[in-house]
Amino acid sequence: MVLKLQQAATGQNSGGRSSWELPDLRDGKIQAISDSDGVNYPWYGNTTETCTVVGPTKKDSRFTVSMNDNFYPSVTWGVPVSDSNVPQLSGIRRDQSFTTWLVAVNRATAETLVLQTIRWRMRLRIRVDPDRPLGRRAVLEEPVSQEQPQILGKNESIPPNAMVKPNANDAQVLMWRPKNGDPVVVIPPKY
Repeated sequence: MVLKLQQAATGQNSGGRSSWELPDLRDGKIQAISDSDGVNYPWYGNTTETCTVVGPTKKDSRFTVSMNDNFYPSVTWGVPVSDSNVPQLSGIRRDQSFTTWLVAVNRATAETLVLQTIRWRMRLRIRVDPDRPLGRRAVLEEPVSQEQPQILGKNESIPPNAMVKPNANDAQVLMWRPKNGDPVVVIPPKY
């Protein structure tokens, strides 16, 4: 699975905004980045996501592969460059596009054949009132329901940079962008 665009979870207050960003993606240096687990790189996993076929086979065979992705974003209640623990979060915006490829890999030749290309997008906007009691601070503004994944009629090739390190989790940075002044890197990339 590859992230094509990330405008990650963003917390906003009157002094600025914090955001998880992928600088190379944001700046257009790369067109995609792998969202692999970082262990089975560049693939997403090696349990239900893969199936080994030893061939040639004498009859048609059916195989089932599946992938389950769960978003686990984190957003700070306060300003990440402040010593204050006062909650100031007023909103969260998230907009991510993903492309996933079902591929066959010939282990003997290392040839990769794209069998299917699937694309989807996850968008989210939440209004937050930090003065309300816990459990009542956040309201989903839009969209109420997400777009369904699309199986593309014509397969796309996998961008070369998605096949090499780093993966998205290792390349992301937490930024603080004040309304006045220069941006601050709060958490640098791991890679």
